[in-house]
Amino acid sequence: MSTFLLEIVTPERKVYEQEVNMIIARGVDGELGILPNHIPFVTPLKIAPLDAKKGNGKDTIAVSGGFMEVRKDKVVILAESAELPEEIDVDRAKAAQDRAEKRLQAKRDDIDYRRAEMALQRAMNRIRVAQDK
Repeated sequence: MSTFLLEIVTPERKVYEQEVNMIIARGVDGELGILPNHIPFVTPLKIAPLDAKKGNGKDTIAVSGGFMEVRKDKVVILAESAELPEEIDVDRAKAAQDRAEKRLQAKRDDIDYRRAEMALQRAMNRIRVAQDK
C-alpha cells in the first residue's frame, strides 16, 4: 500500500512526522480525505481532530486551525497548535471549557464572544481527542 509523509508543525515544534496511507482533516469548506498522489492544493483548517491512517491503525491529533499544504508525496500542516492524545491534560481542557461556557453565558458588553467561542471549540477538540485514545 502506498504512503506519503505527513508533517504537523506548530510555531513551537514539529508535532508529528510519519508515513501514512491517508489523512482525514476538516477544512473550512468541509471534510477532506487525502490519499497518496493527491492533486496539490492549500486550504485553511478548522479546529478539529485530524486522523492519520497507517495500515490497520490510526493516529488522531488535536489540530487547532492553521493551513494544510498537499503535495504529491507529502502533506504539511502548519497549525496554530496541535497535540497528540497523550500530551493532552484533560482536566485542564475541561477547566478551559467551563471558563469559555461561562463567558458565553455572561450578558456583558466587555466579553469577546468570538474569542470565547474559539476557546470553547479548542477545549472540546482536545477533550474529544484525549478521550478517543
